[in-house]
Amino acid sequence: MPSRSRARALAAVVCALAAWATAGCGLGAGPKAANTQLLVSKDFGSQPIVDTDQPKVGGSDTVMRLLQRNAPKVATRYGGGFVQSIDSVSGGQRSGSPVDWFFYVNGIQADKGATAVRVHGGDRVWWDWHDWGVTADVPAVVGSFPEPFLHGIDGRRLPTRVECSEPKSAACTSVAGTLEDLGLPAARGGVGNSFVVNTLRIVVGPWKAVSGDSTVKLLGRGPATSGVFAKPAADGRSIALLDAQGKVTRTLGAGTGLIAATEVKDAKDEVSDPVWIVTGTDDAGVKAAADALDEGALAGHFAVAIQDGKPIGLPDRSG
Repeated sequence: MPSRSRARALAAVVCALAAWATAGCGLGAGPKAANTQLLVSKDFGSQPIVDTDQPKVGGSDTVMRLLQRNAPKVATRYGGGFVQSIDSVSGGQRSGSPVDWFFYVNGIQADKGATAVRVHGGDRVWWDWHDWGVTADVPAVVGSFPEPFLHGIDGRRLPTRVECSEPKSAACTSVAGTLEDLGLPAARGGVGNSFVVNTLRIVVGPWKAVSGDSTVKLLGRGPATSGVFAKPAADGRSIALLDAQGKVTRTLGAGTGLIAATEVKDAKDEVSDPVWIVTGTDDAGVKAAADALDEGALAGHFAVAIQDGKPIGLPDRSG
């Protein structure tokens, strides 16, 4: 079985080659998916093109069909499996860097082509056009919160586990309380540092205390590995914010928080479900991040740094 990252690269091609035999690779009669949302944007969510919580939805729509119903001038290629352009914004090159369209369902980059992914009730579908010169694989984003916790993956809600370096800390209590307010009771305990299947993990704690976790530590290796455009220092005392080209725009110190999501492969080159990281340079930074675990603060961002109580969308655009 190929890894999810490999499947992402191959899925649209496979679907396109099979489209003539499958009548649209997933299209068919069925009930409409209620309470869906659609976001179409540029440059890691910084420029919305379509943003609606009441998109037009047909019976058994795929992600591609949902896009075609609601976005202007959608052009496809390779038999309809790939999106070439939306509203005349095309994949290709920009200033010498590759740019293209990528899509996420409930904050998770899909492992299939858009014509093969069916839309389920409550799904939040996000198409974004961005530079992928630093990394083509951003496995998970935080900007669709409270997804994937509320409706899960492929129409199935998964159990959630809040893992904290200090289970009785204010930050841990805040994160668990946020989930409970959404009607999502979560198991709570210490950091497990394990490869978990069919469970969504939220790891909470200062960077120095949680960076030994097999998934969390990916953030310390930069966006080419984690898909997150922030890099905590090894000692945890600062967090460097990066732009879309992977260059440091600024380095934030005491009181800085970070909310991000990523995933890790196991020894068999397969991946876990996404892991969310609520961390910071110190206890104050972690608490600031925990308090920002909110739809309003996270909406439309791939990841978020917190400084002086205010969210900074990542990649950073200050430079």
